[in-house]
Amino acid sequence: MPRPERTFGGGRPPSQRPSKTCAHCGLPFTWRKKWERDWDTVKYCSDRCRASAKRRTE
Repeated sequence: MPRPERTFGGGRPPSQRPSKTCAHCGLPFTWRKKWERDWDTVKYCSDRCRASAKRRTE
């Protein structure tokens, strides 16, 4: 039986997972399991940064 295909970041040690820079605070953050389905659209490192960025544009 073939092994299931590995996810984008899962199964890798944290130092080898993909990372991005937060659009609000500018700090780097790494791939998390909860972002597995929509990693390409993730822009912010936390809900706090996402909310702050939204408040800034309004």
